[in-house]
Amino acid sequence: MTSHPHSETAPPVVLYVCADRARGTPGEATQCAQTEGRAFAQERGLTIAEVVTDTYGEPDPAQRKGWRRVRQLVQTGHVTEVLVRWPSAIAPESAHELRHRETAWLHDHGVRVRYTWAPLSSKSDEAW
Repeated sequence: MTSHPHSETAPPVVLYVCADRARGTPGEATQCAQTEGRAFAQERGLTIAEVVTDTYGEPDPAQRKGWRRVRQLVQTGHVTEVLVRWPSAIAPESAHELRHRETAWLHDHGVRVRYTWAPLSSKSDEAW
């Protein structure tokens, strides 16, 4: 992985939120995840380039419009990290192999996954 020289601006990150089960106005779960993600970024001096949301329910991240946007940002080099509340936001435990596929893809593109939920935030990368 390449190191980034220190500069005045922090490398941009994307905050990915997949929490609410219904479309439409962001519900409490989405708002909580966004607030937590913004606080996580601020405490660590990270700049959120974009907040991407999806409706919870589709197990395969590749089938979600928001996750496809995350991949697009990664491919174009616009972000260095993806902030996610917890692993099941990427893919549920019942489809953990899909989560591992996606986090491996991100790692292959030099992008870290960081969890913003306090009990997981000390573990900066996806556990293998």
